Amino acid sequence: MNVAACLRVVTLSVIRIGAGVAVLGLAHAGPALAFGGQGSAADPCQEPLSAVYKRVSPSVVAISSTTVNPYDIDHRLEHVSGSGVIIDTSGLILTNSHVVYGRQLLTVTLDSGITLPAQFVGADPQFDIAVIRIPKPTSGTLPVMVLGDSERLLVGDDVYAIGNPLGLEQTLTRGIVSAVNRMLPGSSWSLTEPLIQTDAAINAGSSGGPLVDRCGAVVGITTANLPEAQSIGFAVPANLIKAVIPGLLANGRVIRPWLGVQGQFVVPVLKELLRVPLVDGFLVEVVEPGSPAESQGLHGGEFELVIAGQPLLLGGDIITVANGAQLDDPQKLSQMLRTLKVGSALSLTVVRDGKARQVELTLAERPLLPGDVPARRTSGSTGPTLVRSRQMF
Repeated sequence: MNVAACLRVVTLSVIRIGAGVAVLGLAHAGPALAFGGQGSAADPCQEPLSAVYKRVSPSVVAISSTTVNPYDIDHRLEHVSGSGVIIDTSGLILTNSHVVYGRQLLTVTLDSGITLPAQFVGADPQFDIAVIRIPKPTSGTLPVMVLGDSERLLVGDDVYAIGNPLGLEQTLTRGIVSAVNRMLPGSSWSLTEPLIQTDAAINAGSSGGPLVDRCGAVVGITTANLPEAQSIGFAVPANLIKAVIPGLLANGRVIRPWLGVQGQFVVPVLKELLRVPLVDGFLVEVVEPGSPAESQGLHGGEFELVIAGQPLLLGGDIITVANGAQLDDPQKLSQMLRTLKVGSALSLTVVRDGKARQVELTLAERPLLPGDVPARRTSGSTGPTLVRSRQMF
């Protein structure tokens, strides 16, 4: 294998662990709510698009949020606008975390023009999902949209984004599903967030609005775009949202176990290129402050090396075994991690300087860490950009 080929293999083989075992958080979030839905791929609807919009758009709302900063005299108030969708007649509204998380004042404007105060219920900044609540009307019922089955989406399916871009009321943009199970560059391996990619326009103020299929069911919540490109936007899949919502309603957050390491697997081609003594396993690049890993003395990398544009931190511990599972395959690690929860015991075999030792620790709950919450934005919000800071576990 020549050097160029080796570099390509390294680029494709590097798998990072970071920002929280999101799969674990979902696994322990409790049973999913019984939201209904219709699949677009298996049973496409023949209703005219204008009729679909007329039927579902009353459920889409405009959200205005304000942050009060008493320490910045010149910029005490920060305003953000976004969109949301009513998912329950009790007044529950689904939106993006970056639109409402950490804000002091929340108001919602209904399709009818009525503006109501809103209460924060829960949010998960990592998945950029949040739930807020408005008062239940004294008469009549709130229009709601159902969460559909995002697993049935196929590339090429028609989808429509509804929101309030740039302060404009109730805008519909049309597109297709450009890709499914899209993993963002820079996202961690364990934080599986398979987004829906679409070419339906997503602009400032559209964040948190529904991505709707041909039948009028919500198949995703718009969350991000790629500013440097055209017609590349992303939405959080409805099935992931349905798994997260119970935890948000019960706890106000998604509970995830936390070890506190960042790193990647040692692959054969990496050992061949570096020609240094590396054992098979998970190479620890960073140990997070205050984590269970730090309390047990795990060490991160000490010097940086860039291979084919991929930065590596070398010199850290290598975890070879976790709870009896050899860490020579990402799938094995994934299977083992799915069995863990906050409070679980974790037994590690750690190699440092060629010597192995046993490390016993208890997994803590992952706190909110720097990088989880995107930088504050003023005016309308388009959501996080494509490459997110998600390199923490």
